[in-house]
Amino acid sequence: MDIRQFFNWRSFLVLMALLIVVASLFYTSQLASKLAIEERKKVALFAEGIQSIATAQNGEELSFVTNIITQDSTIPRIITDEKGLIQDIRAIDTSGVKNVPQFLKNKIAEYKKINTPIVINYSYGNVFIYYGESYLLTRLRYFPYAQLAIIALFLVVVVISISAANRSIQNQVWVGLSKETAHQLGTPISAIEGWMELLREELPHNDYVHEMQKDVDRLKLVADRFGKVGSEPQLQVENLVPRLAEMVAYMQKRAPHKVIISFESNEPIIEANISGPIFDWVIENLIRNSLDAMEGAGTILVNIQNRETKVFIDIIDNGKGIPKHLIKKVFNPGFTTKKRGWGLGLSLSKRIIQKYHHGSIFVKNSELHTGSTFRIVLDKV
Repeated sequence: MDIRQFFNWRSFLVLMALLIVVASLFYTSQLASKLAIEERKKVALFAEGIQSIATAQNGEELSFVTNIITQDSTIPRIITDEKGLIQDIRAIDTSGVKNVPQFLKNKIAEYKKINTPIVINYSYGNVFIYYGESYLLTRLRYFPYAQLAIIALFLVVVVISISAANRSIQNQVWVGLSKETAHQLGTPISAIEGWMELLREELPHNDYVHEMQKDVDRLKLVADRFGKVGSEPQLQVENLVPRLAEMVAYMQKRAPHKVIISFESNEPIIEANISGPIFDWVIENLIRNSLDAMEGAGTILVNIQNRETKVFIDIIDNGKGIPKHLIKKVFNPGFTTKKRGWGLGLSLSKRIIQKYHHGSIFVKNSELHTGSTFRIVLDKV
């Protein structure tokens, strides 16, 4: 399997972000370790200062030692005796704390987990110094995680922006292609219209000529649909039942003889806001999609159900079905299982239903060698 299928610009961005985070974590970890060593040295110097007070020879020496032990006020410390009674605290804010003794007890337990306490030996007993980490060191340890969150947010914004830009470009390409197709179809359709007029004059009651005229009208409708892509269609309330029945009848005459296309409705009148020409296009696309899923034989059922607030239209076939891992991709632009397909039919159908009719279209269910059901959901009038 080609590795390029898995490595695209999104994976490249994620890989770069991971490399940045790993490098940042490594560098910050090294920096935090060095800072922690320096802070331990400061606490050790503080302990030596306290021990030196007891042996200070004169006032000048006592002043010097006192200056050393009071110089650093960034590292939180708690000093206790052998019985655990607190003798002194440094760089710990207890303002607003209701139960200060319990608060300090919790701090001692917290500091024990972070650093091994320093013991000062006096003739009357031992003194213990419990200490934590400075505010700067704590921020330094959490910095990579904040950086990771920022990079993740940046990646999300970039991916959304690029995806939106790509969709916009795709839409412009589709609109341009559709309008050019409508333009190219115009000339041959006009010529065919002329020939059809001559046939009607010579064979006014011929059934084949009548059916050929239906196909020419269908071509004109297709050209009109392509020409309207990109324009906002005008919606109007219509009864969907006769419209779908007519579409089923039209497709049945053009389907293989061993394919039966049927229509069912739970009510004779089911109304919804639609744009008739492009809505028919969606139904035709779905029926043709079902025909392609068969090997010249099978059944297709177009079923419409009138519910309380919604209208459900199901196109059910007993074709080859869709593999589960492909169901989420069938509406993606360019996705097709046909050798010569463009992969635009279902994508355009989704655009027509969602954007113009404010409904939804999805694969309700599908099983291999059993068939598929596509569902359209519209708001009820």
